[in-house]
Amino acid sequence: MIPRQTTWPRREAALDLYTLACGVFLLIAPWLFGFVRPLGRLDAEIVGLAVIVLSIAAIFVFAEWEEWLKVLLGVWLIAAPWALGFAHTSAMHVSIACGLIVTFLALLELWVVHDDRFA
Repeated sequence: MIPRQTTWPRREAALDLYTLACGVFLLIAPWLFGFVRPLGRLDAEIVGLAVIVLSIAAIFVFAEWEEWLKVLLGVWLIAAPWALGFAHTSAMHVSIACGLIVTFLALLELWVVHDDRFA
């Protein structure tokens, strides 16, 4: 009898769970912090949903492009307060913090996936 191969979740999927949590936080942040500017609220909701979708997709079917998209979304979150005009608000602080975290976690996952010491 041939033993059945069990497929375990990737070890790096934990990083996707953290990114998922950050996306959920970003999605509910407008209500938690009372974002005043409509563009700040809309940006947080749209990017939060995109991060959630990409994180869930990466948990189940990993592809590098998902991580690179999360890097782009993180960089966008850092630049969005000035690009959309909600600088010096609570939305700016949340956007920059989440952008730094999402970018860091996505780059960390790409590094772990490509580093042979973690194989």
